[in-house]
Amino acid sequence: MIETLLIAVILASSFPVGYLLAYLCKEELVTGRKWFKMISWACLALILVLLFVYRDYSVILTLTYIAVVSLISVHKSFDKKFVKIKKQLVL
Repeated sequence: MIETLLIAVILASSFPVGYLLAYLCKEELVTGRKWFKMISWACLALILVLLFVYRDYSVILTLTYIAVVSLISVHKSFDKKFVKIKKQLVL
């Protein structure tokens, strides 16, 4: 019971951490969008493989945490109000 509650609290903390990371790194969200997508897809694929093969839940929970944080970064990179792209002067 306590272990399940602790897991839920840790995974729930990935949402504010994802938003905090997106807030602190606004400039890198648009340029790093493809990397965030790759990280999230790789984590999700590894989660599926490890669920059937390895069954080590600490690794699976860590990958889930990373996937949630990167998916929030991808989501916030499409938000025009959140990310204001500065136009660079090209000489």
